[in-house]
Amino acid sequence: MSEKVKPYKESELGKKEQVKQMFDNISGNYDGLNRVISFGTDVKWRKKIVAFLKEKSPDSILDIATGTGDLAIAMANTGAKNIIGLDLSPGMLEVGKKKVANKNLQNTIEMVVGDSENLPFEDNSFDAITVAFGVRNFENLEKGLEEIHRVLRPGGNFVVLETSVPTRTPFKQGYKIYTKYVLPSIGNLFSKDRSAYKYLSESASVFPHGQAFNNILKKIGFIGIENKPQTMGVASIYVASK
Repeated sequence: MSEKVKPYKESELGKKEQVKQMFDNISGNYDGLNRVISFGTDVKWRKKIVAFLKEKSPDSILDIATGTGDLAIAMANTGAKNIIGLDLSPGMLEVGKKKVANKNLQNTIEMVVGDSENLPFEDNSFDAITVAFGVRNFENLEKGLEEIHRVLRPGGNFVVLETSVPTRTPFKQGYKIYTKYVLPSIGNLFSKDRSAYKYLSESASVFPHGQAFNNILKKIGFIGIENKPQTMGVASIYVASK
C-alpha cells in the first residue's frame, strides 16, 4: 500500500507530515513541472472531469488535495456556486489563492487548510467531491475514503484522477523507464527538493490502481463505480456515487 512510501526516508515524521513538508517545499515550481512531466496531458484529464460534473449540475464541490487549485479553478465552469479547495500544504494553497484572485473567483472558490482523513464538514455536505493526484498521498487510504463518503450527499458524485501503471507492451516498459529515471531527473533539475519527484514516482508505482482501487471504493460503500484509463493507461479517472 502507498502509505509505506514516504518522501523522506530518513525522517522520523509520519507520512502525512512529510507530504505536507514536501509540497510546501516544491509549491513555487509545482505547476510548471507538472506541465513538463505530463507533457500537458494533465490539463486534458482535468477537462474530462469538468465535463463529467457539468452534466451533473452540482451546487457545491469539494476538491481534496487541491494543491495550487488547478482543478478547483477549472470546475468553476461546471456552474457550481460553492467550491472548496482543501489541502494539507499552506504553501500550495498560497499559490492557489493567487490564481483564484487572478481569475476573480474569490466569491466562488475558497481555499482552506485541512486533512482529508478528518474533514471539517458535516455529513452529506457536498454534491460532488474530487481528488486529482492526491489519494496516493493519504496516510490511511481507507480512512480518507470513508471521510469522503461521509461528507458526500446521497446521489452525489465522487471523481478521482490518479496516476496508473500501463499493462500493455511497450507502454508498460516505457512507463517504468520514464518514472524511475526521467521523472526524478527532471525534478532534480528544477526543484530544490531532490526527494520530492522520486517519491511521486514511487508512490504511483505502488498505488492500488484499476480494479484494486475499484474494490476499495466498493468496500467503503460507494456505488456505480467505473474506472476509465487515460493516455495508454498512465492515469485513470475513477467515478463513483453514494
